[in-house]
Amino acid sequence: MPTMPRPAKPEIPTDKSSAGRSPTGSPADNPEEAIGSPRSPGPATDAQAPPSAGRRWLMLALATVGFAVNFWAWALLSPLGPRFKDSLQLSAFQQALLVAVPVVVGSLGRIPVGALADRFGGRVMFPLVSAATIVPVLYLGLAGHSSLNQLLVGGFFLGIGGTAFAVGVPFVSAWFPPERRGLAIGVFGAGMGGTAISALTTVNLVKTHSLATPFVVTAIVLAGYAALAAFLLRDAPGRTVPPGTMTGRLAATVRLGVTWQASALYAVAFGGYVAFSVYLPTYLKSGYGLAQADAANRMAGFVLLAVVMRPVGGWLSDRLGPTRVLAVALAVVTVSAAVQSFAPPLAPLGTIAFLAIAAALGAGSGATFALVALLAPAGKVGAVTGVVGAAGGLGGFVPPLLMGSLYGAYGDYALGLALLALIAATALAFTATTVRKAVTRGAHRTPTAIDPA
Repeated sequence: MPTMPRPAKPEIPTDKSSAGRSPTGSPADNPEEAIGSPRSPGPATDAQAPPSAGRRWLMLALATVGFAVNFWAWALLSPLGPRFKDSLQLSAFQQALLVAVPVVVGSLGRIPVGALADRFGGRVMFPLVSAATIVPVLYLGLAGHSSLNQLLVGGFFLGIGGTAFAVGVPFVSAWFPPERRGLAIGVFGAGMGGTAISALTTVNLVKTHSLATPFVVTAIVLAGYAALAAFLLRDAPGRTVPPGTMTGRLAATVRLGVTWQASALYAVAFGGYVAFSVYLPTYLKSGYGLAQADAANRMAGFVLLAVVMRPVGGWLSDRLGPTRVLAVALAVVTVSAAVQSFAPPLAPLGTIAFLAIAAALGAGSGATFALVALLAPAGKVGAVTGVVGAAGGLGGFVPPLLMGSLYGAYGDYALGLALLALIAATALAFTATTVRKAVTRGAHRTPTAIDPA
């Protein structure tokens, strides 16, 4: 009996338009193709096998350390603000300007650095940013602290350290699947605790040794991290490299709804954190008569609580959704800021109000970037992060200047805190309406529909 010829096996398509999809063209069969997934659309190979959990967490740990070290450098001027105010006879506004300049430069710098991170990856950008920050750190510590103009010039370039955030978010996002990005980016965001390192060590090092000491120590740590990052950091397998020019990518980024929604929320959440972390020592010294060291230590406690709550906010966002976490956080800020506007005694009511604000701002910051990880298209996470991070930094630039001006005019901070409560309440209403609708729409779209690229 003649044997029938066996049918030939169909060829597996290898072109990029069909790879990674089911025969029907639906992306649902591939769990890696989720909202904002950074994985390349090519077929799985041995070279691009899913990375092990250990390797993911190693890369996350290295990125978090880099963020913390650069933020440590970025915040060096804040604890010394009262000292420079006395030694250089600065006004309240000049002191606020001194600590705010690195914030605004680091914030605006995140826009181009985020776009560069999309293009070149964290393996290149983390060592580069860390090495570049060494120059202003050494300048401020060794030569540039004898006049306000010198401090402002040094502070301007010190802002480079603040751009590390825009490098880390796309780097970490690419290493983790969508359902774990909220926690991962929250853990990375805990690197903002570098400001607490600065608060706890800078004044003590100056008292024990010299004004140059904290700057030299920070420069050495930056150099060590830059070398370590160049040796150990690796970009995620299959990382998406966006096409086109940086200008074109930025133009496309600002047209995304998530960019502006997350920017508005981050300006309140992280902007509030930055404002308190740079201005709280001055507030406590002027408003409650605390000594400089005591005020710096209390600010460090504020920062540490916010740092701990940031990954908690990301973790809760993975489970409950970022809009719910943001709504609760903003409600807490609204109530606590309103209470503190009446200048209650520091123990216990004032302390409770400040700690509640710290916890809420930290959780809200983590939830905001869980929102970015959920809705930002692949290949644009860095650019979106740059714009959103800039908004957060700028949100922290204005309040210290405003608080300094209000205190100089009225002798108290009540109006500034009342404005914070009003802004937080407005952000709460925005979250419950516009942002909630955007998340609902995004959950029902395919990756192709969300990603205009």
